Amino acid sequence: MMPQLGADEVESTREAVLTHTDALTGLGNRRRMREKVEGLAAERAEDPAPFTIGLANLDGFKPINDLFGHGAGDVILTQVAHRLKACMPDGATVVRLGNDEFGFVLPLVFDSRGAEKMARLIKDVLSAPFDLGARTVRLTASFGFSVYPFAGTDFDSLMSCAETALYRSKRRGRSQITVYSQEIAEEFRRATELEQALRRAIIADDVAVHFQPIVRLADGQIMGFEALARWHDAELGFVPPNVFITLAEERGFIDLLTEVLLKKAAATALRWPEDMYLSFNLSSAQLVDPMTSLSILAILNRAGLDPRRLELEITETAMMSDPDMAQKIVTELRAVGIKIALDDFGTGQSSLGRLRDFTFDKVKIDRAFVSEITRDRPSEHIIKAILAMCEGMDLAVIAEGIEEVEQAAKLIQLGCRLGQGYLYGKPIKASDTLRLIAANARPLEAIAIA
Repeated sequence: MMPQLGADEVESTREAVLTHTDALTGLGNRRRMREKVEGLAAERAEDPAPFTIGLANLDGFKPINDLFGHGAGDVILTQVAHRLKACMPDGATVVRLGNDEFGFVLPLVFDSRGAEKMARLIKDVLSAPFDLGARTVRLTASFGFSVYPFAGTDFDSLMSCAETALYRSKRRGRSQITVYSQEIAEEFRRATELEQALRRAIIADDVAVHFQPIVRLADGQIMGFEALARWHDAELGFVPPNVFITLAEERGFIDLLTEVLLKKAAATALRWPEDMYLSFNLSSAQLVDPMTSLSILAILNRAGLDPRRLELEITETAMMSDPDMAQKIVTELRAVGIKIALDDFGTGQSSLGRLRDFTFDKVKIDRAFVSEITRDRPSEHIIKAILAMCEGMDLAVIAEGIEEVEQAAKLIQLGCRLGQGYLYGKPIKASDTLRLIAANARPLEAIAIA
């Protein structure tokens, strides 16, 4: 006969279960995962046979919460939990760590190959639609794994390495798998050093703004300048903008970098003739931040620049992570007179749909088409079609990356009025813009199109 537990023992057992269980999904929680990992590590301490822990983070879960509500989000999380529990191998444990992140303890997965195989299985399980009654949604997940004892011998170090691997997966896009290694650790260390150097550079005001002229193609008259970030570190040398701007987005201080750069750019624009405008790039992270519009306006107010002289460039890719929030931000900015340009047009997967769904003032034709316009008939026809479409939608068009007279002549012939590129000027320091404007006071001879 099984011994009967006393009331105190029953209550103690119940409390232990509750403290180790996620209330929403019924899975274990972080405490449960720690307990499992520490138990396995103790068992294998003398003869350290490997085991693996993993993390899975749902991609694009926040927009679903925002669109359908937290109740629908909870339904999906519960369904995810059921699927994960059903696909775990013998002896494995799955827990919910918080929000849309889940953890795994895999005693019989011994190496990166086994971890990647497990991740692919989970991806397949999660690929089926999730039922929300009248509608269904699809989700993907990103994964990070670490293997005992190579990545660490205790729970905290193994989790830290798995989090680093997951972070790398999220950086690379949706539905990625990363197993922690020394190479990844070195990559993460370099990124951290770069982040610290960039933060110091921002505080020391060492990140510069250069300006590339945007011209009227018919006569080369400067209509405005695009502001471009430049950073040259004493130890690291020249750091490409796509590297340090992406890093600032990922590490959560793009707003600080933007404030510094836009403040500098606006101060320079105040010295130009009032009919010249400033073009400035918004990052993808700023198109999901509801405070972006207020932040931009605050910077302009402090600088004293009329919002009507600012044009913000956004890419289609940047809008796709949260289209509803991006639309809200665009609408707020346009309401105060700021113009919005769709950058890199023609390279996205649904540009025509974006033109229909969003309200833009201008379109910038990607340099990939401009560079081939005199040699590649399809590129010429694409540009011609873009120009015709934008004319019908009352959108201005700028051609980027013009480097040859022949390219400019062809663009003029097709009806393009504005452009920028090395043919008209490379990015220059703020102090040089006034000299360039003075030299440009007498427009260049029109480029012959015959």
